[in-house]
Amino acid sequence: QVQVMESGGGSVQTGGSLRLSCVISEYTYKSNCIAWFRQAPGKEREGITAIYTTASTTYGEDSMKQHFTISQDKSKNTVYLQMNNLKLEDTAMYYCVAGPWSACRAPLPATEFFYWGQGTQVSVSS
Repeated sequence: QVQVMESGGGSVQTGGSLRLSCVISEYTYKSNCIAWFRQAPGKEREGITAIYTTASTTYGEDSMKQHFTISQDKSKNTVYLQMNNLKLEDTAMYYCVAGPWSACRAPLPATEFFYWGQGTQVSVSS
C-alpha cells in the first residue's frame, strides 16, 4: 500500500511564501504521478499542479503556475510545492496525491488519483 504524507503547512501573511513537502513511500505504476490539490471551507476541491516523477514533467493550469511550483527530489522520494506571493484566497487544506501517469494532465482528474495524504493546513492572513 502506497502511503503519502504531507508537511510544511502553517500560517503566513499575505505576500509570504511556504514550501510544502510530500513523502511517497514508493513509486509504482499506480503512483508515479504526484499532484497537489486544495480545498477551502465551503469550496470545491481544486487541482493545483502535478509532476510525472519518471520524467520530471509538470502539469497544471497556467493560472496556478504563476505562484505555485512543483519539484521533486527522487533520492528522498519527496515532492515539493513552492508557494509564493500567497493571498488570502490561498487559505485551504492542501493534499498531496499519487496516481498513475495517465492522471498527469490538465485539468487534474481527482478521481484518478488512488492515494491521498491527510492534508496540511495553509492559512494566509493580512
